[in-house]
Amino acid sequence: MKFNTKTIHGGQHDVDPAYGSVMPPIYQTSTYAQSTPGGHKGFEYSRSGNPTRAALERAFASIENGKHGLAFASGLAAIDAVVKLLKPGDEVISTNDLYGGTYRLFTKVFEQFGVKFHFIGMENAAQVENYVNDNTRLIWVETPTNPMMNIIDIKACAAVARKHGLLLAVDNTFATPYLQQPLDLGADIVMHSATKYLGGHSDVVMGALVVNDDKLAEKLYFIQNASGAVCGPQDSFLVLRGLKTLHVRMQRHCENGKTIAEFLLNHPKIEKVYWPGFESHPNHAIARDQMRDYGGMISFVTKGNNYDEAVRIVENLKIFTLAESLGGVESLAGHPASMTHASIPKEEREKTGVVDALIRLSVGIEDVNDLIADLEQAIG
Repeated sequence: MKFNTKTIHGGQHDVDPAYGSVMPPIYQTSTYAQSTPGGHKGFEYSRSGNPTRAALERAFASIENGKHGLAFASGLAAIDAVVKLLKPGDEVISTNDLYGGTYRLFTKVFEQFGVKFHFIGMENAAQVENYVNDNTRLIWVETPTNPMMNIIDIKACAAVARKHGLLLAVDNTFATPYLQQPLDLGADIVMHSATKYLGGHSDVVMGALVVNDDKLAEKLYFIQNASGAVCGPQDSFLVLRGLKTLHVRMQRHCENGKTIAEFLLNHPKIEKVYWPGFESHPNHAIARDQMRDYGGMISFVTKGNNYDEAVRIVENLKIFTLAESLGGVESLAGHPASMTHASIPKEEREKTGVVDALIRLSVGIEDVNDLIADLEQAIG
């Protein structure tokens, strides 16, 4: 089954046997009747499993070419479950340019329980092995990274992980499985903030994990059930609906993203544009090899690197909405230093390029000429 078909049918069973519903019904229930103690039809309590959530989890697995999918109440809940595979004294190698919420979870929550994190530049994957020691258990990768769009070689990181018996987890939120499938490149775990492109309509908060290994899936399911950070059936239904248009939405995100990136690159008031599709972008060749296209996420800095100028631009946009998040059908603009990455200390942010004048765009699927006109009037 090809990807575009998987988004609609992948992992889904036949139509609902009760009434022939084409879409999986919303099973809005907390518990399930049992014929005898322990005798049920596959579900007993909705924290442990729900038919609507199960349909979504199968769909997650299908589009990432995995065996097991797990759906969580948020992307951070999914990340939380992965780190709970570790114990005090274990160490994690992570990219130094990553979502601020992930950084906050690692440093403010798990470091106090004795897990150590190394935040390093992974653009040269050979650097990763320099930080491996006897306590290393996990390599955490984002690619493209948030918000600098750095590209990390998943195959190379997977080779390091295999050599040393480590787990490799890849946050695939920016790319989506439409653009890259990390399990096929050697990753053990794929994570998504399904709030973003997978849901696609800015109306739900959810996280996802996909794995192939049965034992790893069993451990993660235990954590999911024991910790309880699961999504509800209504949210599961909404993301199932969103998945069905992922392929057509991503085509337009990519088309619009390319046009907007080229417009910004040629604008006299723009100093730097970060978009993996440029041949000049660091590791563009790796992006070309491991991605099918380059997506709709773009970051840029105006000339003069002026904070007030960046704020003026995002406040004056009319079609782009100034808001957190990304990946919806509507275009969004954000100021990472004061929004998504405010939890990262300024000196750490700026080491990776997240300066006060950086603006991040999530390019939606509107008419691209309207989006360019909006940027023109806001930049001035």
